[in-house]
Amino acid sequence: MAVVAPRGEGVSRSEAQDPAPAMVALGQSRMTPEERISVLTEGLHTILELAVESPSHWQVLLDASATLWRYSGGNVALLMMQMAQRGTDEPTLVAGYKEWERHGRTVLKGEHALWVIAPCTARMQEFTLPDGTRQRIPVGEKVPRGAVDDGKKTVITGWRGQAVFDVSQTQGKPLLVPRVGAGPGVDASQLFGSLAEVARRHGFEVHVDAAQYGLTSGYTDFAKHRVQVGAWLSTEERTAVLAHELGHVLLHGPDDAVGRLYGSSADHRGLAEVEAESVAYTVLRAHGIDRGPQSASYLAGWADAVIETETGVLAEGANRKLPASRVDIAKSVLGRVTAASKGILEVTHPPGFGGKVPAVDADPRLNPAVSYIGLGQPAVSADGPTIMGPGV
Repeated sequence: MAVVAPRGEGVSRSEAQDPAPAMVALGQSRMTPEERISVLTEGLHTILELAVESPSHWQVLLDASATLWRYSGGNVALLMMQMAQRGTDEPTLVAGYKEWERHGRTVLKGEHALWVIAPCTARMQEFTLPDGTRQRIPVGEKVPRGAVDDGKKTVITGWRGQAVFDVSQTQGKPLLVPRVGAGPGVDASQLFGSLAEVARRHGFEVHVDAAQYGLTSGYTDFAKHRVQVGAWLSTEERTAVLAHELGHVLLHGPDDAVGRLYGSSADHRGLAEVEAESVAYTVLRAHGIDRGPQSASYLAGWADAVIETETGVLAEGANRKLPASRVDIAKSVLGRVTAASKGILEVTHPPGFGGKVPAVDADPRLNPAVSYIGLGQPAVSADGPTIMGPGV
């Protein structure tokens, strides 16, 4: 099986998952699409409640998200729960039945699918009526007379359960898979440059400055579109600080109502700080850097920050469109953190595939840090052979 970065101290992923009774039924009975979505939603609700009740579970979710970063946070949590429920390893590379077939691999006989939540989409025609109102209809239907064509758009019309399988549930043609930890290791200065490129793409300049803002090692100025990082820091620390500030850049702009609810980056407080450090932790871990000890003080305050935010929302009677209950807030934070992390990692290109099998014509041999995944064969990497797990 593909090797993932080692976990930090604390609760293990298998210990962290306490499957909801309804989740057990996913692999045991036929369900209508509506029933399956209901069960998956209930399972996610249980996971997030657990993460608020036991803050160490938040770091477990981030660890998994660093491996499966191409999946949404909610689906990462669901995959973890289902694999733990079966007493097997964590998911590392996940795809649908036909997708595995396209890669020359088949699902082992007797394996039960894992389930994720996927959107139902439709192509819609958008247009503006003569009175100025905007509408959309399914592509192919007749557009009202006098309407101005505003183009076509793919929109989400609902949700469905999608069956997928981890690579450990398949056999067949070997795959070359980039591995965290193989090869020459992480070049902090190169990663810093990649993170600075992310900032530039979002309209921010990165400055390494000897002047300190308050007692911080880094600061994001939205008015000047500037990120400041302390010149007195080592290259490794500068990289970690820049990753944290990118969390603020992507999540806590002045026009983000949810970011304001969680505490603005200028205030450096509350759930906004937990979000920013969670982004940094996930991004760095995906690149093979474990910041567990350094991030501990931020991440340990995750549950308190969620509960404090919930109390504040209820006291102020905030807009109903904003997350209000602690589970809604936890779901929002997980989604925001994993989306921001994905946006960064798509630019910085960490080793691994982010949990999704690459396009059939992709050649991962271009990456020096690779391992072979094949039935009964060793995984060969720059660090030498690693014996594959059963069924892989």
